[in-house]
Amino acid sequence: MEAIAAPLIVLADLWAIVRTLRSDANTRQKILWVAIVLLLPFIGVVAWILFGPS
Repeated sequence: MEAIAAPLIVLADLWAIVRTLRSDANTRQKILWVAIVLLLPFIGVVAWILFGPS
């Protein structure tokens, strides 16, 4: 199970980071969201999905 979960979390993190960097958010918000996703991989992606820039 862990062997499947880890790559999925990494892919979700990368997806969230790319989407954040391509968003219309200002630079400060982008840096903050990328840091959150990198520092808190699973929770960061969930928070990004719920509250992140569109």
